[in-house]
Order: sequence, then structure tokens, then C-alpha cells
Amino acid sequence: MGEAVRICSFLPSATEILFALGLGDQVVGVTHECDYPPAARERPVVVHSTVDPAVLSSAEIEAAVRASLAGGPGLYVVDAEALRAAAADLIVTQDLCDVCALPAEAVTAAIAALPRQPKMVSLKPERLHEVLADIRRVGEAAGRGGEAGRLVAELTERITTVGKLTARLNHRPRVLCIEWFDPLYVGGHWIPEMVNLAGGMDAAGRAGEKSRILAWEEARAAGPEVIALIPCGFAPERIARELRSLERLPGWAALPAVRSGRVYVTDASAYFSRPGPRLVDGLEILAHFLHPEIFAMPDLPGAGGPLSQAARTED
Repeated sequence: MGEAVRICSFLPSATEILFALGLGDQVVGVTHECDYPPAARERPVVVHSTVDPAVLSSAEIEAAVRASLAGGPGLYVVDAEALRAAAADLIVTQDLCDVCALPAEAVTAAIAALPRQPKMVSLKPERLHEVLADIRRVGEAAGRGGEAGRLVAELTERITTVGKLTARLNHRPRVLCIEWFDPLYVGGHWIPEMVNLAGGMDAAGRAGEKSRILAWEEARAAGPEVIALIPCGFAPERIARELRSLERLPGWAALPAVRSGRVYVTDASAYFSRPGPRLVDGLEILAHFLHPEIFAMPDLPGAGGPLSQAARTED
């Protein structure tokens, strides 16, 4: 048996995939955001953020992102010394979103400066089946193809189970998945597909396309019966605090979802934002939100629930 492959992960979802495949001991470098599983926090950090979202509002974070994309200093920086010390054989990165992780060109530049060139796997999933395919790709690249196949089979079975139970529903509620508050963004990529599988109709998202800014009048006109608050990177407590920017919008209180108490909070980073194995947990959580008469609430940390039960920060 050859030596174990040394792996650096440049995005949290890849870190989750690697640990899920039993490769945690071979992960020698992660990003500052790699917090799951908890053991990931013990790995050397090779990618840092130049923005601290904990001290900025949604609008301030958006401004920082736009400045970076317009040619600013960048949202992420590679610790060249830590990356060199990691001596990775394999680097897993992404080419999907320059906001979510280090841009591909920055990764290429960082690798070019290393004395020995590692293999690079770049992920770009836009739909749920592509997330599963990426799990296989990572497994094959790291010598864990069999484990990846078994994990994908398990996840596929869970997805299929949800889809079968919702396939013949008589009513599919209109669902608005809010991915950012200020400005208002609606979830794209795999989110509309998850809504459909969970037994809903996405009121504004477009499957396989990027998340997009949504005009408030369009959101009102959609008349959502369910609203899922899934802002990228926010835990339920932060979501409840940031919600005030929505509550101030004209007509918010008159939306069907708000009137019926069907506005839900969950841990977006864990179950919706990161294209890894826990998206299937997110699907099962969403299925419960939409059809609690069919689906029990998964017993998961941060699964959340109705906004009325979420922690609210006092003025």
C-alpha cells in the first residue's frame, strides 16, 4: 500500500466531503471557514478571509464583496508559508463562486509557487446530481473511490425517498428561499431543485442558475406561502437578528407565509449553502417545513424551525 495522500481543502464543502470519505487524517490544510466536522478546526489554516462577517451587516458585507470583485484586494488570501509546509499531494478547490471561496486563478497562482506541484481537483456543481458526482471525483482523486460510491448511493437513496413521498402531492406551496437580506437575493443552483423534491414550487429561484437579486415587488407578487431564510454563512441566531431589514419592507406582514407563521429559520451554512453531503439533510429539513404531516423534523443541530420560535435579539 502506498503512502497516504496529503490533501489541502480550499473550501468548506470539500472538507466535509473529505471527512465523510474517511480522509480526515489526510487533510493537512483547510480554510478559516472549515468548521465541520469539528475535527476540521484542528487542521492548519492555509486560506484566510480579508473580511470579518461577524462585525459587518448584510449591506456592508455585500459592499465589501462588490469592491473585491471590482478589482479590490480580494476576499481571501493564501498563507503561502502554511501551504508550503502542508506539502500537499492533492488540492481540492472550486470554480463556482468567487464570493464563496478562493477564485480559481488565485489557486493556480498559489500552486505555481510551490516547489512540488500537487494535483488539483476543481469542483463546480450547479445541480444536486453534480454535487453527488463531485463526491465521486474527490473520492477517485484521493484513492477512496469505493467509499465515495457507497456514500453517493446512500445519499441518492435518501433523496429518492423524499421525492417519492412528494411526487403525488395535491398541493405544492409556493416557496421563497431568501439567500441574502440586503440586497435581497433568492437562492439558485441546487436550491430550487431541493424545493421541488421537498414538495414545493420555488417562487423565484431558477434551478442551475446563480442566485440573483430579487426586486421586492417581484417577491410580493409571488405570494409565497412558505419562506425559508437561508442566507449564506449565517446561523439561525444571526438570521433572526438580520431579519429586521425584511420586516421593514412594505407589505412584508401581509405575505401569506408571514400571516400563517410559515417563515422558517435554519442553519444555512450547514444544510443549504455548501454543496456537500449535508445538502441531503437540508432537503429533509425543507421537506418537514413544507409537509410536516409527512416528514418528521430531522434531529440535527441547527435544523431550526418557525421564525416565531427562533431566538430574537432585542432592540
